[in-house]
Amino acid sequence: MAIARSQLMKELLPGLNSLFGLEYKQYPEEWRYCFEVENSDRSFEEEVKLSGFGLAPIKDEGAAIAYDDAQEAYTSRYTHSTVAMGFSLTEEAVEDNLYASLSARYTKALARAFQHTKEVKGAAVFNEAFTGQVGGDGVNLCSTAHPLVNGGTNSNEPSVAADLNETSLEAAIIQIGKWTDERGLKIAARPEKLIIPSDLQFEAERIMKSELRVGTPNNDINALASTSAISGGYMINHYLTDPDAWFLKTSVPNSLKHFVRVAMKTSMEGDFETGNVRYKGRERYSFGYSDPLGIFGSPGAG
Repeated sequence: MAIARSQLMKELLPGLNSLFGLEYKQYPEEWRYCFEVENSDRSFEEEVKLSGFGLAPIKDEGAAIAYDDAQEAYTSRYTHSTVAMGFSLTEEAVEDNLYASLSARYTKALARAFQHTKEVKGAAVFNEAFTGQVGGDGVNLCSTAHPLVNGGTNSNEPSVAADLNETSLEAAIIQIGKWTDERGLKIAARPEKLIIPSDLQFEAERIMKSELRVGTPNNDINALASTSAISGGYMINHYLTDPDAWFLKTSVPNSLKHFVRVAMKTSMEGDFETGNVRYKGRERYSFGYSDPLGIFGSPGAG
């Protein structure tokens, strides 16, 4: 439906001092701190996790050498979605000199809507980490039992859901250090950044930056701070919906990814039948993950 003069009558009258409601500041693009960005030229992208080899066995004198098999572990698929929206001005609104001011204001509003949409879609990977979409290995992004080719499992979620505190954060870092590859060989995974909703910002600040331990009468050092256990500190993602869920982004590569199939395009045209002027924006992309070990997460105890 086109934006008509009746919807914007105040802008046609003298004595109008100002317009407001479209000048709110925006958060920086928070999804960029969480996802690797790659371009795509296909309708979907697939990434395959490979299994290497296990421990090399001892070869007895005169015995034949043992051979091992490599194989594919699982496949992750990214299916792109098209995001599109626009607005239209009536011919009469254009004639009454509303064209320039409205097009400038509402193209900015359109860009703001697209950015917000991308943040929501990116944050959905976290918001659905425990009960939402299933990954290539058949379980959720955060699970206590990511299956391995050798029959074992990796866990990137605490066995008992825990709120963010010094103890749970230390336990998560220890758990990350025990992860293995598909054949049971240790991997050098490290936590790099704590990702939290705004509800946990003050708790995170105390835990990460206090010189001494938080909430105890003991004179112990804060080991998390003194060892820089989480090198990238913490970041707030304002689009996380669970107020007590928290996540650690790790050094494991090929994890959270954002594929760009078509970058943002905008266009405008006049409609012959109505004389209206139409604007639209369109982009096509996907958010997802390949290796779940790029994230450790807890839904919180609440």
